[in-house]
Formats: sequence, structure tokens, C-alpha cells
Amino acid sequence: MTTAPKAERLLSLDVFRGMTVAGMLLVNNPGTWSAIYPPLEHAAWHGWTPTDLIFPFFLFIVGITTELSLRVRRARGDDDGAILRQIIRRGALIFLFGFLLSGFPFFTWPPALEGATFVERVVHRVEHWRVMGVLQRIGVAYLLAGLLTWRTTVKQQVAILATLLFGYWALMTLVPVPDTGVPGRFVLDKPDQLLSAWFDRLILGTDHLWVGGKTWDPEGLLSTLPAVGTVICGTFAGKWIGQQQRALSERLAGLFAVGALAMMVGLMWHWVFPINKSIWTSSYVVFTAGIGAVSLATCMWIIDVQQIRRWTWPFAIYGTNPMLAFLGSGLMARGIASLWTWDVGNGTRMSAQGFVYQSFYASWLPPREASLAYAVSFVALWFGILWVAFKRGFVLKV
Repeated sequence: MTTAPKAERLLSLDVFRGMTVAGMLLVNNPGTWSAIYPPLEHAAWHGWTPTDLIFPFFLFIVGITTELSLRVRRARGDDDGAILRQIIRRGALIFLFGFLLSGFPFFTWPPALEGATFVERVVHRVEHWRVMGVLQRIGVAYLLAGLLTWRTTVKQQVAILATLLFGYWALMTLVPVPDTGVPGRFVLDKPDQLLSAWFDRLILGTDHLWVGGKTWDPEGLLSTLPAVGTVICGTFAGKWIGQQQRALSERLAGLFAVGALAMMVGLMWHWVFPINKSIWTSSYVVFTAGIGAVSLATCMWIIDVQQIRRWTWPFAIYGTNPMLAFLGSGLMARGIASLWTWDVGNGTRMSAQGFVYQSFYASWLPPREASLAYAVSFVALWFGILWVAFKRGFVLKV
């Protein structure tokens, strides 16, 4: 019986993932959406801000950790059937968790339905339940990337990635949109007129799209295809990082070099297919994968080469339990914003979130500082929760 080689443990991977998850909680939970510092907002449409890096970083690290995990499983003798079942099960569970989170809280209703029957309320909820979302995209992208890279060679995976990115570029810019007959390249600044929006309305219907878009969805179906490419980029990084026969310094140099090249290619592609998170353009995939590679290489150099680690433990805690952090914080944020409310007169209601924000932050800080302080407190609260879970050995795995 052959003994599997001992896997190299890089603290930087947990820290990088933890920084990404903590960043996601920070930008998703301001005290008020009307007072946010610009770097903590998404780009209005084309272009990017630091906030627009968080989601692709998460998909990038999903690709890395998946590749490293599957390498370990194959080394210890797991058969292809078991690996395939794990990919399908994990992707389906992540999608299901996100789908259920989209509908939470399940038993609250808009004021217009106060006098409706229970059945009418349930029907209304189901008819307006958003299908896609952040976790749903992660689940689908993970599943499709896993299936596409499961038994393919590196050359085949490069061809698959190129097909996804160039194919999506062609679809979004050259194919006439059935609603208008106008190719997408002429309306790239009009989200509701793009092929991706038409496809989402056709398959999902307007009642199941993101409420902020109404006619299009930033985590829609067609734009999930290039997001699969982001995961595949992560698997390439995982293959390179996992080559333990190479010196860590050599692997770092490769990540820095390829990352810088990808950033340049993405910026050049931006000239004809703008970097855009909301429709996950191909230039956005290449550009953010490049920044992800450079950022991870920087973390690896600081943490695993220079051994500067004192600052890392909060992020390592976040990085070891990302699903608990995402699901738990999402349920908490929705609960305190819409589930626990009370009448404050004049026909208005105050949520628990609004009460905490107004009482403990906005009462003595300027709006932006108060909103940021609330978000930082939310992140700190969840660090405490995750630290307790870590001490008790609880990790929410799928």
C-alpha cells in the first residue's frame, strides 16, 4: 500500500480566504446604504473598486482549494466516482443554502398582503423568490468547473477557459438581442438591453430576478458562464502552488509573473469589452484573476516565507469556517433588518438593525463614519462567533 505524500500546509491560503470573507461581510453590512465610502461600494457599472474584487477572489480561492483537495484525495486512493459525487453534492448544497437564504425570513409579507390568506401569502412568496444569488453562483460555478476539470488535461482546460471567455465575449457583443435586434456591443452601458438580461428574463422571469435590477440580475444565468472561468483560473493557480517539488520562491515568482500578465491582458481587453462585475465580463475574469494571483503571492511571501504571522490569526479564523460566516451573517443581517421590527408611529416601523445603528453609532458620529463603524462592529461580532466555533472544533462543511 502506497502512502500518500504529506500535504504542504500554507497558512496564507486560509488567511487569503479569511480576508476575502471578512471583506464580504464588511461591504455587505453598512449601517446605512446612503452613507458609504466609495471604496466600499461597487462600481456604478463599468470599471471596478476594491469591493468588486471580493466575489471573484472568493471564486478564485474556491478553485485553488478544490484543486489542492482533489489532489490529496487522489493521492490517498479515492476513486473517480467518489470524487464526482463529492463535486455534485457540494455544488448542489451550496446552491440550496443560497436559495433558502434568498427567501429568508420565510414568513414575513409586504404590507399589501396583510389581509391576505396564508395560502395567498405563500403563493406570493414563491412567485417572487429570487432564484440566483451569490451562494447560488458559487455553487453552480464550482459544480461546472469541477465537472469540466474533473478528468481533463491542462491543455484541455486551457481550451475550455478560452472557449468560455471568448464565447461569452462573442455572445454579449456580436449576437443581436431578440428584444431589440441590436448586438450587445452597441448597448453595453444599458444593462436591461443586453443578451444576458434577455436570457434571464426568458428563463427565470422578471419576478425571480434581483429586486434592485428588476429586468436583469447581476448573478444571472448567462453571466455565470464566465464566473466558471474564474474558478478554473483558480484551479490553474492551485496546480502551480501544489507542485511541492519546486521551491516556494519559484512558485511565488510564477504567481507574481502570471498575475501581472493577466492584469495587463484584462486591462487591454477592457478597451473592447469593459471590466464589469455586474455582467462578469471576460476582461473582468482575467483582470481579477491576475490581481488574485498577485495578492495571494504577496500573502504567501509575507506569511510563509518571511514568517510574519502575528497579524494573521483573525483572518485564519475566518478562513477556516467561511460557510458558517457567510450563512450565519446573512441570516443575522436579514433577521435584524426585516424580522425584528416595531411601530414607531407616523406609519413607520423601525428594525432592530436601524435601532442599533441610530442609537449607538449615528447618534454621535458623522454618517459615513457611523456606517463604517457599524460594519466593522458586525465583522468583529462575527469574528467572536467564529472564534468560539473554532475553539469548540465546529466547522460548517458541505
